[in-house]
Amino acid sequence: MLKGEQFGQLFAAFRQTAFRLETLSAYDVEDERGEFAAFLAGEPMPPEWSDNPWVRSMTDLGKSVSRVHVLRSPLTDYLRYELAAYPGNITAGESIGIIDLAQQEVPGLPDHDFWLFDDAEVYRMHYTEGGQFLGAELLPPDRLAEYRKYQDVAEAHAVPFSEYRSRPH
Repeated sequence: MLKGEQFGQLFAAFRQTAFRLETLSAYDVEDERGEFAAFLAGEPMPPEWSDNPWVRSMTDLGKSVSRVHVLRSPLTDYLRYELAAYPGNITAGESIGIIDLAQQEVPGLPDHDFWLFDDAEVYRMHYTEGGQFLGAELLPPDRLAEYRKYQDVAEAHAVPFSEYRSRPH
């Protein structure tokens, strides 16, 4: 299971595409705790919110970064925080889609997060019940077709973030 720096190295190593499926209603990320508290207090967010440098470090190299976030309205405080950061990710070149399970059921999706790199390696993400990252498990190659199908289903049902944001919730 990969964690921390080992997992982070995957983002420098992939050559063309990185796709993420997100499924949790809250993530407990140590590096975000102060920023999350500031968001809840209504304080201004840091400058990187307007153009995410982490995403930009990949897209400036011509790499494609995309995600579909599966959520359910009403939104948790954490999801409101995460969705508020998405415009800066989009400015930096990430493609983001949203599936709101309160508006549509989508059979055929897993109940867990994963990353699919270069359409060749799948990492299943593991979290505690509270959303703390435990590690990423490289799945065997025989699971690749299954996760490609999950990506196809997610992308087929997702609405672009800008469309989702313009709808009432």
